[in-house]
Amino acid sequence: MLRWIRTTLWAKLFLSYLIVILVSVLVLLVAAGLALPGAFNRHLLGMDEMMGKMMPGMMQGMGLRYGERLGLLGGRTPLFLSFRGAFLDALGLSLLASFAVALAASLLISRRLTAPLHALRQVSQRIAAGHYSERVKLPSNLSEPENLDELGLLAVNFNQMAEQLEQTEAMRRQLIGDVAHELRTPLTAIKGSMEGLIDGVLPAEPETFQQIYREADRLQRLVLDLEELSRVEGGAYSLKRKLISMEALINSVVQRLKWQFEEKGVRLTVNATENLPLAKADEDRIGQVLINLLGNALQYTPEGGEVRIAVTKQYKEIQVMVQDTGIGIPPEHLDKIFTRFYRVDKSRSRAHGGSGIGLTIAKHWVEAHGGRIWAQSEGEGKGSVFTFTLPLY
Repeated sequence: MLRWIRTTLWAKLFLSYLIVILVSVLVLLVAAGLALPGAFNRHLLGMDEMMGKMMPGMMQGMGLRYGERLGLLGGRTPLFLSFRGAFLDALGLSLLASFAVALAASLLISRRLTAPLHALRQVSQRIAAGHYSERVKLPSNLSEPENLDELGLLAVNFNQMAEQLEQTEAMRRQLIGDVAHELRTPLTAIKGSMEGLIDGVLPAEPETFQQIYREADRLQRLVLDLEELSRVEGGAYSLKRKLISMEALINSVVQRLKWQFEEKGVRLTVNATENLPLAKADEDRIGQVLINLLGNALQYTPEGGEVRIAVTKQYKEIQVMVQDTGIGIPPEHLDKIFTRFYRVDKSRSRAHGGSGIGLTIAKHWVEAHGGRIWAQSEGEGKGSVFTFTLPLY
């Protein structure tokens, strides 16, 4: 019994209400017992004085002096004992009725208070078992959040947490499926080429080995990107911030990628505002962001197109904009473009060898510096603009 009371919340609440009721009854009885004689004497004395004024000769005719009449008021006279008995009888009946009503009200209130918590416990157990679609029933006055009590707000916050867990689980499953698919594609190509070489279907020529090497290289890049994404999302990294010139960093990245743009026939230009302040950032990480954005622009810009980089100061930020004249992005895809493995055109992206992770990594690195990154496009065939900012320190 004691263990049940210790482990059951509504029993604790009910017991606390019961204790309050019993203490209140005890205080009432003690206070009434202490106050009753004095109150009785005062009221009788007042009646005696009133009777004396109204009928001054009546009490003297009874042979009682004033002091003797006062003696009747004190002590345990029959009149007082009778009055006290009547008072205690009435008080006892009143207390019994009040106690019964208070007991029923305490039981009802305790159950009503603990019912949402009981439902919350059941739903949390279901979620812990892997049923992430479970939700707590919300109060009927949810349309007016200011009227919600603590239990109502707890239910709302719990459902928000459950929704986040469901989304995380869905993303985890999608990630496993995407990784399996991404790994399957180059592995299938490598296996098919090796089987062709073994069976003599494919000639053992440099072109065949170069094809196998390209698929193996693609597989290696995917694994490296996954490792990088895992570190970034898990927070297992440290930023080596220092004052850097964004113009110098961009020129350095442009020199590294210049030959790729020239090979494809895409023009690359840089326009930087004069006297740009230095930014405090990790040079390697921001360099990787630029490489990912420029590589993405080069990948989707056809021959004869152009990629422009613009660097400006906007209030207390350095803003870097990478604009291309490529295939563009449909408006409905803009808010998902930084999601890992997300592709506007899956088949075309795989043909170009993209892993679908570069923009996700770029987003994490920019946000790790306290900046922002977003994409803009007027639609298919109208190019796209990727912009990120870094705060000035």
